[in-house]
Amino acid sequence: MYKILSKKVLNPTVTQMDIEAPLVARKAQAGQFIILRVDVDGERIPLTVAGFDREKGSVRIIFQIVGATTFKLNQKNEGDYIADFVGPLGRATETEGRKKVCVVGGGVGCAIALPVAQKLYEQGCEVHSIIGFRNKDLVILEDEFRAASKYFKIMTDDGSYGEKGVVTTPLKIALENGETYDEVIAIGPLIMMKFVVATTKPFGVKTTVSMNPVMIDGTGMCGGCRLTVGGQTKFACVDGPDFDGFLVDFDEAMSRGSAYKEFERHAYEETCNLFKKEVE
Repeated sequence: MYKILSKKVLNPTVTQMDIEAPLVARKAQAGQFIILRVDVDGERIPLTVAGFDREKGSVRIIFQIVGATTFKLNQKNEGDYIADFVGPLGRATETEGRKKVCVVGGGVGCAIALPVAQKLYEQGCEVHSIIGFRNKDLVILEDEFRAASKYFKIMTDDGSYGEKGVVTTPLKIALENGETYDEVIAIGPLIMMKFVVATTKPFGVKTTVSMNPVMIDGTGMCGGCRLTVGGQTKFACVDGPDFDGFLVDFDEAMSRGSAYKEFERHAYEETCNLFKKEVE
């Protein structure tokens, strides 16, 4: 059992927790993930390592309440326990040797992008960060990104905060103005990453994307997280989650990602109704 050391609501649909998991904290790196189960009968879900404290033995997770399991996880509070917390899994994001990198985050994907930006910053890299959200109410981790970035831009779809528009707009302007990056790292919704790649490709800037498809075991055995990368089948859990954005088949990934939406919606509704009955 793994103790929840702290819980913080970042916005109406996103929650941050620090979990007591010293063995995971000892080895965790930016870009890796864990798989957890809320209870012994629950499903396994992957969540990216959003931070860690090796001395304290804690690992930070940030999750969006979108399905039955994240709903149940969000009902837990500080001092409560979850059944399983396995990791770190996946390959850490490669950051060595980079001098100037643009980190692009979208929505809850910013929780994955932040530790990457922080690690680059700690290594002396010049970090430019562009993060985007649908509106002001959904903004998360702004102060943390500012602290790790020489250049920072925040965008909202409706213009309610920062600048109105999408993350590719300031990225394209920067590239057109002659900004040179060793790499662009994009983390967020598939459609966002697809358009980031479309923006950087004409300039020939290396672009890495973090893929987060459906996973079950996190060891490459189930095949649920398979992707087509450069015409070859890859597994996000063991070959990634980072991949060369120029080689990822985003259309296939988006098609596969939508296959379980109806099932997830029903499971979420059933869990919510059950919880309401228990409360009543």
